[in-house]
Amino acid sequence: MAAFTDDFDADRLDPAVWDPHYLPHWGTRAGTAASYSLGDGRLRLDIPVDQGLWCPDQHETPLRASGIASGGHSGPLGSTVGGQPFQEGQTVREEQPRLEGWLPSGGEVAVRCRMDISPRSMAAVWLSGFEETPEQSGEICLVEVFGKDLEPGRSAEVGMGVKKLNDPALVHDFAAPRVPVDVADWHDYAVRWDADEAVFTVDGRHVRTCRNPPTYPLQVMIAVFDFPEWSRGDDDHLVPAYELDRISGSD
Repeated sequence: MAAFTDDFDADRLDPAVWDPHYLPHWGTRAGTAASYSLGDGRLRLDIPVDQGLWCPDQHETPLRASGIASGGHSGPLGSTVGGQPFQEGQTVREEQPRLEGWLPSGGEVAVRCRMDISPRSMAAVWLSGFEETPEQSGEICLVEVFGKDLEPGRSAEVGMGVKKLNDPALVHDFAAPRVPVDVADWHDYAVRWDADEAVFTVDGRHVRTCRNPPTYPLQVMIAVFDFPEWSRGDDDHLVPAYELDRISGSD
């Protein structure tokens, strides 16, 4: 994997690297566009109170999302060719251009980030198979945190590991160990992997190791999510946000 760094110092996301939409082929580009801003060398993804649901007529659980991806493609309208389907036999609703922005297949990916999430929201960075074939769909989850699993200011259950999905060659090995970090502060999350193992760290400290991760091209996904059904009745004013200071990759 060639070295890659984005410090988010520009005034816009590089369109040759990032698509600011969350799986637009299953919906529309307008309906899957991220709410984001760049400033002070940081990327901020958030979900304003008036943002609509993502794929509301298809996704069983009401969901709002703001995310970017370093790759993506789809078949033509009506085809089943597209990454990360969430329904059996799902078909493309809007054909998407092919983007091969940054597709690591080994080495290290590291992110420095912080989260402003509540019990109804979550934030994540994961590496998902580019899916040249449906079998190449495995994932390496770098960091996944649900607000409901926080001890605010003290610790968080940090999801990390390998997700099998539709790849018969993988073994599902995902867990969310409790780590003594306040995710509202800046922390460094990283994974280094080859064909034998994936090693996950938080602030340079080893947390998990998984065997035999995927080594085909993976697109980097960064997103914050909100689940309205998890509302406690007094939280509709909250704006979940995910801030990144840097993301990088190396051999």
